[in-house]
Amino acid sequence: MSAAPSRLFYGWVVVAAAFVALFVIFGVAYSFAAFFASFQSEFKASRGDVSLIFSLCGFVYFLLGAGTGMLSDRIGPRWVVTSGMLFLAAGLLLASRATTLWQVYATYGIGVGLGVGFAYVPAIGAVQPWFTRRRGLASGLAVSGIGVGTLVVPLAAVWLIERSGWRDAFALMSGVSLVLGVIAALLLDNSPRRRGFAPDNAPLTTHSPAPAAAGVSIIGALATRTFWLYYSSILFCSLALFIPFVHLAPYARDHGLSERTGVLLMGLIGVGSIIGRFALAGFADRLGRRQTLTALYVGMMLALAWWLGSSAVWSLALFSVVFGTCYGGFVALGPALTMDFFGARNVSGLIGLLYTAAGFGSLIGPTLAGIAYDLKGSYGLPIALSIACVGVAAACAFLLPKPRG
Repeated sequence: MSAAPSRLFYGWVVVAAAFVALFVIFGVAYSFAAFFASFQSEFKASRGDVSLIFSLCGFVYFLLGAGTGMLSDRIGPRWVVTSGMLFLAAGLLLASRATTLWQVYATYGIGVGLGVGFAYVPAIGAVQPWFTRRRGLASGLAVSGIGVGTLVVPLAAVWLIERSGWRDAFALMSGVSLVLGVIAALLLDNSPRRRGFAPDNAPLTTHSPAPAAAGVSIIGALATRTFWLYYSSILFCSLALFIPFVHLAPYARDHGLSERTGVLLMGLIGVGSIIGRFALAGFADRLGRRQTLTALYVGMMLALAWWLGSSAVWSLALFSVVFGTCYGGFVALGPALTMDFFGARNVSGLIGLLYTAAGFGSLIGPTLAGIAYDLKGSYGLPIALSIACVGVAAACAFLLPKPRG
């Protein structure tokens, strides 16, 4: 006997829950740009010192992803992501009480980093087992929460800072993040069969035992050339990827634009990323995800080259949208490509391992860009080096084999 497909496929509930979870955690993380000037003023800090707050946060959450992804594969994503939301809210609340820069490193940098680290990979990993044919689209819809959060939360943070100061802004963000984040976490599930479904809402044979998830082991994946080519592409891309999230707003101020305009430009990266996640991921399902990844890296290179010569609002806005579109497509393809290359058996753990590359990139790239500015008074050198790094990423992606899925 086969169970008739449910009218409401729970896979789309998981997609929606992942969207909200990612909206919360990355809305908070990428609102950092709105607080950059406040931190500089409050703690009399250099750009390199302030950049390290974001870099430390990114390093922690990407490095944690490997462990939390494996934990989610074992016990399910619900309580892992709930723990992340508790860390996130606590980090924000404690950061609002910080009186020294090292306390911001410990509370926002590490506390928020722990929150994102416990939530990010388990949330996106939970989506993958629910879909086969439309996995790229489902991943794109889920991770578009990052783009919407990048647009909405930093602008809301600017509004709050202008009215109540950065400390009250952090406290309010803590409470809202806790409520929305925990609700989303409790809706996540990475086992279609536990809910009575098969992937893509296909008929489920009710009396047959659950098949073992197909795919390679983590050790097996680490022994492949494919894993290390993909890892290298993420690493080199990430050395450049996070620099605009930290330094685009200060760059805009250097060229005579307002604080609000600088944060809005950063928000436009979120707008572009929504386009990339909704549109490009769906196209990649038909055109080929590996080829699309290579093209996205090339597009990112061209956008960074445009930034190198931009100072007017319109040209920086164009950079933000194009760069964000490529970034959004890159993020959306990551989980689906991991599933294509290595299967469902350890998908969350492997996503987490691959994202440690992004952790090293986020730690190194924005911090060195801030130090370079402090030494030279210009972002020219870090932007030029970013173009070269993404070029290496494109070469690695081009050399990847054709996915089996």
